[in-house]
Parts: sequence; structure tokens; C-alpha cells
Amino acid sequence: MAENKPLHAGHGRIACASHASSVVFTELSATYPLKLLSPKLVRDAVAIVYVLSYGGGLVNGDHIKLDVNVKDGCRLLLLSQVGYRVPTQLPIMLTSSIHEGSTKVFKTRRGDRPSTRLGQPAHTAQNVTTSVIEATVAPGSALFLLPDPVTCFRAASYSQTQRIILSSGASLVLLDWVTSGRKSLGEEWVFSRYHSLNEVFLDGHCIARDIMLLEAPPQVEVPTVQCQGLSRTLKERLKPYSCYATLIFAGPLVQDIVTHLDKLYRSTTVFKATSPPRMTWALSPISEGKGHILRAAGVETEDVKNWLCESLRGFEDIVGVDTYPKLFV
Repeated sequence: MAENKPLHAGHGRIACASHASSVVFTELSATYPLKLLSPKLVRDAVAIVYVLSYGGGLVNGDHIKLDVNVKDGCRLLLLSQVGYRVPTQLPIMLTSSIHEGSTKVFKTRRGDRPSTRLGQPAHTAQNVTTSVIEATVAPGSALFLLPDPVTCFRAASYSQTQRIILSSGASLVLLDWVTSGRKSLGEEWVFSRYHSLNEVFLDGHCIARDIMLLEAPPQVEVPTVQCQGLSRTLKERLKPYSCYATLIFAGPLVQDIVTHLDKLYRSTTVFKATSPPRMTWALSPISEGKGHILRAAGVETEDVKNWLCESLRGFEDIVGVDTYPKLFV
């Protein structure tokens, strides 16, 4: 990972290392519309970086790129803006701009903001909001990528990539979740496109590659009854759930959490029901036991959030009891 090079608009770099019992950032930099903040924690060898965006969301044409390097036994938590409580000493204008709910993706509009195009590579797609996180994690270190769920507005088009390169002995928890949209405004699975790619490499070998593509069907006439299933809306295909989540676990530091989840999953009773449960989930090993993947869905986003908060309580032993409440708020 190259450091100390000029940053394009919307790009950021994080590099951290251990110093005695503390975590120090050798680099923590970002350019508009991306902002990175790291509050001080009580727990040794643990650091948090909040990945924020001005205005509380991503605007059509925003292209976010974040490079992360976790070294020397550090434990880095990457969170987003819901969990961040804005200090009262910040200016009022800044306070209002970074404390507006979850990771929103605003709808597609014609053209791009000039600030988002400045310095971007020529091949960057227009009219698609993109986010790319690429991280390397050293032996004995850990990365916990636990952002807030993505909420796409009506007609929004969004694509994200999260690529993690683990050394032997490194640990990872990667969370990727999406909501149906602003249900209170009648926007339920009405965005244009949501594409998410998660890749995890261990010692140069890919142990996980997970892709989710949610795309509205084309607005065309359906000539035959046999083809009508292809024209179903996203809402019809995804109901009754409003939130879908994927977690990828890898490494020695999270084995106790995976063991707990495995026992919980094996104890789950399967029976015929007259209606779908409010919350459903499944846990599976990946790449010959080198990791695990968990998929969950809930009728409401709060159902998934509350389940994650309760089921992943083993994180308290890793990040500290004072830090854990910041993860799912």
C-alpha cells in the first residue's frame, strides 16, 4: 500500500501500528467528501476510526476509496456515522453535517458534482455512487469492519467493494448489510441498483468472495405468463424482509465468537411455520474451515441490529465493555 502520495477527491488512507500499549496512526488522512475521525479509547491496543461523509450520506457521483493498513498487533474498528456522537465543541455547521443517521445513498441525478470528478481516474463510472475499501492486516492484528447499514434512496445506484488481505494469524470480522430504504416515506426496495463485492484473501489465497446484486427489473411489457417471474419488483422478491446482512469471520481472535454462534445455530429448532419469522439467519464454514460466513434477514432493520448486538456480545472481551456499545447503535 503506497503512502504519502497525493489523494484524489473522496480518497483516504489509514495506517496504524502499536507503540507500547497504545495504537498510533502513522497516517490518517482523507479528502472531501470523506472524513475520518478517531476518538481516544480506554482499551489498550484497540483503535476506532469513524468513516464519515459530509451531509450524512453519499451523493450521486461520489467515489469513495479508502486504503487501510493494520500493523503490529493492532485491533482496528472501522465504524460509520450513526455510532459517532458529535463533540459539543465542534462548530454548529459541522455538527449538523456529520450526524444525520445511517449511510445514505442519495438518488441518481443527471451530471456529477465537479468536486467529485476532480482528480478521479478517467475510467470512474458516472452517475453511480461507489465505495471501495482495501485493507491489509498483519499477523496478530485484527480488522473489524462494522459499518452502519446502507440505505439507498429512490432511484439510487450504488456499488461497493471491500477487499481484505490477511496475513497468517490475522483476524477479521466484515459486516455488509443493506436496508430496503426509507419505509416511512413509502420507499421500500425502490432504488435502481445495489452491488456489493466482498473479497477476503489469506496468505495470498482467496478464502471468500461474496457478491450481492439487487437491481430493479427493466420497465418493459411481459409478453408471456412464463416470463412474468422475471419482472417482479425488488419488493416482491425480497419481502417480507427489510434488511439483509452478511458477516465474514476469519482468524484466531474471533474463534470464541464463531463457536458461540455455531452452538446457537445448531440448537435452533426447525419447524413448519404459517408465516416467516421476524428474524432468520444461517452460519456456514468457508474455505475448508479457514473462515465462516453468516447471513441474516429481518422484517425491520432494528430486528437485525438487536440480534447482532446480542449475539456478538463476545466482542466485549476483544474491544472492551466500554467500546462494545458503540458498535450497534
